[in-house]
Amino acid sequence: MTDRTTWVSALNMLPTDELLSLTAQLSCNWTVRPMSVPQAGLGMLKMNDSAFDEPFYLGEFPIASAWIEVQTNNGMTAEGAAQVMDDRVEIAEALALCDAVLANQLPGWERVTQLLEKGLSMREDVRLERKQMLAATHVDFSLLDDVGDEHAES
Repeated sequence: MTDRTTWVSALNMLPTDELLSLTAQLSCNWTVRPMSVPQAGLGMLKMNDSAFDEPFYLGEFPIASAWIEVQTNNGMTAEGAAQVMDDRVEIAEALALCDAVLANQLPGWERVTQLLEKGLSMREDVRLERKQMLAATHVDFSLLDDVGDEHAES
């Protein structure tokens, strides 16, 4: 099984309806309680100016979080949490449910693992695509040295 810190980002790669459908099926007979109020809003990216070391806000980004407790119909209890760059609470709650299922191997964990592997594969595809785009923009600056020498002689 992959590292828990990668679960949310991998599962977030999946189509929303696929993720929500699975979590609805898994939890239909379970009791799901929020441990804290699920929230969605905007986060501010704070940075320090390099010249004067003064803080400034670079911009905003959407963020949603959820922390839940799950009790299955056979009495198993587990907690899960998720924080994701998204503006939908239901996505954070679904990801928190997946976190609880995977971390505690609740009933249905095999199905969540299949989705996790699919999400990891999708994330790897995106990484490779970005790597190829970056390689396509490679510039050979050694050619500029040759041009600079010609202009110096004129």
